[in-house]
Amino acid sequence: MYKESIRGPLVLGNKSYGQVSSDIIAPIDRRPPAWWKISFGISLALLALGLWAMYVTVTKGIGTWGVNNTVGWGWAIINFVWWIGIGHAGTAFSIFLLILRQKWRTSINRAAEAMTVFAVGAAALFPAIHMGRIWNFFFIFPYPNTRGPLWVNFNSPLFWDFVAITAYLLISFSFWYFGMVPDFATIRDKAKNKIKKSIYGVLAFGWTGSTKQWLRFEGLSYVLGGIAAVLVVSVHSIVSTDFAVGVIPGWHTTIFPPYFVIGAIFSGFAMVMTLMITIRKLYKLDDFVTDSHLDAIARILIFISLIMGTAYGTEVFVAWYSGYEYEIFTFFHNRITGDYTFMFWAMVVCNAIIPQLFWIKKIRRNLWAMFTISIIINIGMWYERFNIVITSLSKDFLPSSWASYQPTFVEVAIYLGTIGLFLAGVLIFFKFIPMIAISEVKSVMHSGEKFKKKIQKMKEQKAQSE
Repeated sequence: MYKESIRGPLVLGNKSYGQVSSDIIAPIDRRPPAWWKISFGISLALLALGLWAMYVTVTKGIGTWGVNNTVGWGWAIINFVWWIGIGHAGTAFSIFLLILRQKWRTSINRAAEAMTVFAVGAAALFPAIHMGRIWNFFFIFPYPNTRGPLWVNFNSPLFWDFVAITAYLLISFSFWYFGMVPDFATIRDKAKNKIKKSIYGVLAFGWTGSTKQWLRFEGLSYVLGGIAAVLVVSVHSIVSTDFAVGVIPGWHTTIFPPYFVIGAIFSGFAMVMTLMITIRKLYKLDDFVTDSHLDAIARILIFISLIMGTAYGTEVFVAWYSGYEYEIFTFFHNRITGDYTFMFWAMVVCNAIIPQLFWIKKIRRNLWAMFTISIIINIGMWYERFNIVITSLSKDFLPSSWASYQPTFVEVAIYLGTIGLFLAGVLIFFKFIPMIAISEVKSVMHSGEKFKKKIQKMKEQKAQSE
């Protein structure tokens, strides 16, 4: 548990409840600053580039990508898994810390949940695009079509992805939205503009803050949390099974489900750290996103990094111990050494070695160091997905079918478009929605006051003794 007597209060500045509401709502009332407008313009430009690339893909076909008969999966699947991984942490962060009753989650969970919704939305684009004939996307829907009792192919990974993503997106959005209802009511009550009051009044669903409503609210949070906790584990397990059901060397392994789930939480928590440092610096919310909050995230990243390093070592050991020549070739002659040496060691260094710097307290208290390491982790996780997809496909069982893979501009543009979509969503979230859960922050303030009184009493006792 988080002990404030040791690690400090969760809310600084000796604020009243009214000040908490005013400070968190302030960015919504102000006009967007210049950096927000520039960033939003850049994100829209990236999104437009991505939409153009998707149009080219749909009208001209998958031949505009760098995939070939050997490497049938390219950047689309790499980026799909990468975005799903980032989307995992927001819900995992909120759900598991909610169930474990960790109070320090209150300042961070709202932004983490928003990140989940936008990241999963970006990921959802890739399975449909990768089908090639996107107009047949309804074939993956689980319903009997009108041409007879012909159901979808339940053996198809496309169908698994559709079910997993739609269920996860629905639950994540529901958990995120219903958690904001009390805060929408706060904005509604403080709004002076009639239009703003009416809009946030509709979003607040008539919230009055009665005891009955709070009991329903807390009950719903735990119900949605229980459902989402299962989905957090199952969704990326399903994504990993897309690979594990194949017989390709480097894929056909039982370690993939837990390996993918832990990797997803790792990349997602790193993105949470990136997002919270950005919010803290740009909006001056140091009193709510404290050094102790970021320190807690860093400690979690250390632990998960150790698990990732163990997983990498386990994969290599099992490949060697099995004596299976194709597995040995994939790991020792195509990853550790060979054409993809840089990608493999970039993955290991970024994910298993550099995060260990968080053992040093000075680094855990340095915002720029933490921000840099969080970015490096997500770069490393992208390389992990590259290693899994490309190295196994480029050189399979038959040397005569080996082929290299290079992404085309269209593939890169689609990826940049999803980054633009994600950034645009996050920036809209910054402007129109409270970035920190007002009601939840208020719920942990009393313990902070007790801590301050305890410190004051200790100072008085020390002064009297002297």
